[in-house]
Formats: sequence, structure tokens, C-alpha cells
Amino acid sequence: MKGRDLISLADLSAEEARAILDLAAEVKKNPAAHSRDLAGKTLVMFFEKPSLRTRVTFETGMSRLGGHAIYIGPQEGKLGERESVPDVAANLDQWVDGIMARTFSHRLVADLAAHASVPVINGLTDEEHPCQALADFQTIREVCGRTEGARVTYVGDGNNVAVSLMHAAGLTGARLTVATPEGFDPPARHVEIGRRLAEKTGGEIRLSHDPQEAAAGAQVVYTDVWASMGQEKEAAERAARFRGFQVNRELMALTADAFFMHCLPAHRGSEVTDEVADSPRSVIFQQAGNRMHAQNALMILLMR
Repeated sequence: MKGRDLISLADLSAEEARAILDLAAEVKKNPAAHSRDLAGKTLVMFFEKPSLRTRVTFETGMSRLGGHAIYIGPQEGKLGERESVPDVAANLDQWVDGIMARTFSHRLVADLAAHASVPVINGLTDEEHPCQALADFQTIREVCGRTEGARVTYVGDGNNVAVSLMHAAGLTGARLTVATPEGFDPPARHVEIGRRLAEKTGGEIRLSHDPQEAAAGAQVVYTDVWASMGQEKEAAERAARFRGFQVNRELMALTADAFFMHCLPAHRGSEVTDEVADSPRSVIFQQAGNRMHAQNALMILLMR
């Protein structure tokens, strides 16, 4: 995978996804053994959207791997405005060993990858969130013992997180149900991609509009905010449409004593109650911790 980009998990094979998760487990277990893996390497990080987890995990991860990260924030990080994307890529090729971009437009990250010769990593776009899904399935592997056949239910908006979860489930052989209100399904194109990947691994991608039915027998229940960044004006309307899709004690009681996951930040009292988020079955902070380990494994494979 050296020199490759990671714009979408759909670009990976099942073997490559497994290699990332295997290395993530190794990096987490033996960090000292990898403390020089990216010595002398530099990652530049473009942020159009603010972030706690993405910035801290990539920056700390590069430091722990012996490298260096440069942060370019929303004010100076508007790719394609002050300078064309091809020119930005050509400049960065002269200086750095990798690029991470967290943007609104998915096309912007894809264009950056098309013009840069160094690896480009999608740190989040409005369409996909691949690094989050890698950390999610590292966590699922830890708490369930395996990903193959793991029964995972996602409840909420069919957003970028749901899209990358479908890709990851297809790659790892998990049985994923995505439960959304009608009209908020994940994009059909990505459902088909997930199902096509699942055909090769024995996984399954199901859609549902009934959160109770979807949660029955689940080993993991996952949710995300109902209104993502850029959708703030829709928040009140969405809250009304998503009523009944809250992850609460009653929903969790329908599961197989499921673990609770959330990509964070959580809007407690909306998509999840405090009782669930703070319960002994909640692994949201283990999941957040795995963002760094999964991304470290990815950077090692792409940049070493």
C-alpha cells in the first residue's frame, strides 16, 4: 500500500482492510516498536471543518511514530480558493510526505489526490469518513472478538459515517443494519458498494426504517448526531423527524446486551441518553482512542 491514497474504504480489498486492522492492533499493543516508523516524515493536515479527534489523533500519532505534523486551519486551509488544487498539490509534493484533508467537498479531496504524488488521506468529507470506520471496526474486533458475522446496528442519519460503516462492514464480513427515518437512507450507490463488498466476505448490509426491529439481537448499537456540520439550519426539523430513533435504555434492552458506539461529539439527550452513553457497555472512548491507532497503522502502510 506504500504511496497509495485513502479517499474511500471502497478502494481497499478485504485483505488490505485486514492488514490495516492487524497493524492497528500491533501498534496499540507495542507502541515503542513503532516509534521510528515515520522518522523524518511530515504530514500536512488541511482542516475546513473544526475537529477535536481528527486533529489530535493525527498530530499525536505522527509524533508517536517519530514524524511531524503541520496544521493548516479553516482560515488558511480553503483549498482551491486562494490557489488552485493542482498548484497546492505540486507545492506540497516538494515538501511533505503525506496529506490529510478534512473538508466539506468529497470531490476536493479526490482532486487533491489526483494531483499530488504523495499519499492523500480523507480525514472526513460530507460523503465519507473512512478513518472513523477503521477505528470503529478495530473497536468492534476488540469487543466482539471478531468482525466476521458481528451483528452491528446503526441508528440515525444515513450520513458519511453510515456510508463508511457500510464499506467497512462489507470489507470485514460484518452483518450491518442501517436504520434511518424514511427519506434519510444512505445513498443507494454506497449501499450497493457495501453489498458488493459483502458478497466476497460473507457480510450483509440491510436497510430498515424500524429502529426496534433493527436493534433486536444486535451485538453493537451505533449512532451519530442527527444534524451534521453544515446542517445546523435543519436541526429542529431533523429532531422532529428522528423522534423515535434515540438510543435509550428501551432500545438497548432489545439487543443481545449490545455495546454502544458513537463517533462523537454526542448530543446527549438527542440521539443518545446519558444513561446509555455512560453505561458499562458504552465503548465510545475506547473507540475514540482507536482513532489514533487505526490512523497510525494507515500512515505506516501508506507513508513508510
